[in-house]
Amino acid sequence: MLGDILCILIAYVSAFYIRYFDFPDPNWDAFISLLPWIIVIGLFLISVYELYIIDGKQTLSDLFRKILVVVTMLTFLTMASSYLFRAFAMPRSVIVISTVFMVVYLLVFNAVFLKLTRRNVVGKFLIVGNKTNTDQLITKINYPMLKGSEYTCVREGSNIKNIRQMVIDSNYIILCTDISKELKSQVIYHAMEHNKEVYVIPTLYELVLQRATTSPLDDTLVMGVKPFILTWEKLFFKRIFDIIFSFIILVLISPILIVMGVIIKLEDPKAAAIFKQERLGKDDKPFTIYKFRSMISDAESYTGPVLASTDDDRITKVGKFIRATRIDELPQFFNVLKGDMSIVGPRPEREFFINKLLKEHYHYGYRNRVKPGITGYAQVMGKYTTVAEDKLRFDLFYIRNYSFWLDLLIILKTVLVVFDKSKSEGTETENNIKEKNNIYHHDH
Repeated sequence: MLGDILCILIAYVSAFYIRYFDFPDPNWDAFISLLPWIIVIGLFLISVYELYIIDGKQTLSDLFRKILVVVTMLTFLTMASSYLFRAFAMPRSVIVISTVFMVVYLLVFNAVFLKLTRRNVVGKFLIVGNKTNTDQLITKINYPMLKGSEYTCVREGSNIKNIRQMVIDSNYIILCTDISKELKSQVIYHAMEHNKEVYVIPTLYELVLQRATTSPLDDTLVMGVKPFILTWEKLFFKRIFDIIFSFIILVLISPILIVMGVIIKLEDPKAAAIFKQERLGKDDKPFTIYKFRSMISDAESYTGPVLASTDDDRITKVGKFIRATRIDELPQFFNVLKGDMSIVGPRPEREFFINKLLKEHYHYGYRNRVKPGITGYAQVMGKYTTVAEDKLRFDLFYIRNYSFWLDLLIILKTVLVVFDKSKSEGTETENNIKEKNNIYHHDH
């Protein structure tokens, strides 16, 4: 993080030199007066977008996206601070020029750091679980910069002595949800004895227990498990924020809404520009969601309710663009203003899919204890192709850990989603997923 801040400061010094070939006193003094705020804002944005976390999972495109968002926001906030604190001598030209230097310096610094710290073989993974779960994890491990990693998959019922030795020999131990509590505890305790860190994929039951309160009952310690609801004061402040935020956004994006409506009508004059569909909201109450139309009319008249795929021929030319940039979601700010939705929350689903998912995951109904959102924790942490169970974990985590600051963090991270193609793609086919499994694999 210190290196990132130094890159930002050097970028401003470079901008001054390029602009003036000197450091004029009035302009430099204005910069010095703003410097504490530039550092504070920079630290905040670097922390939010986790620019300081450089690991094998990131590619240069990931870094570039993060840096571009951080620098753009820092530039606008620096300009706003110069007006707010009346540092009018701070040249706008220097701020603009420094933006270019920041992108270059931060990208070079982080790319060099990543190159120096990465290895050909990142480590050995031990994955304990059945074939379905381990195969899903393999696709997640298979990042471009993790290729060459070795991993071993162990099934339930394997020799415990062999598993213990594998724990000692591995760098990363991952426990899937399907293994028994006995095996899970044995692996964790053995790993702790050898100072190994274990990554446990929580079951939905374990998520329910999260943030449980502990208190003594006479001479016995008990845990209090709260329901998946928000307190009335949290609901009140969340609603106030939703009204203010959605109103401001609708005012700002009103020209975009008008232009997109016209473009969609020009492509298909017979179809409505706004697509309306019934979804289930809080407490499973139905409401009408608004989106810009991205598919042909009556797209499901022959297929019935189906999810969009990556190369779905029902998506229009304009639809491909607005889906990729998430512009199709903008009319949902009217849903927020009406009170059907919130800015942040689990994404609303149709009753058909909810009923289907409830048969597979009976915890799925808990996500509808709060208002659905335009964006959510599952959207910023997962991908469009993330399986329903993983998205459910993120949604339940959000409800259990809700705070205003978590909402703010999710809103800020949503900006990255717009620049990440994997967040807006359709569902992948089974063959595409299998093609990704090309790293070294041992199976026990």
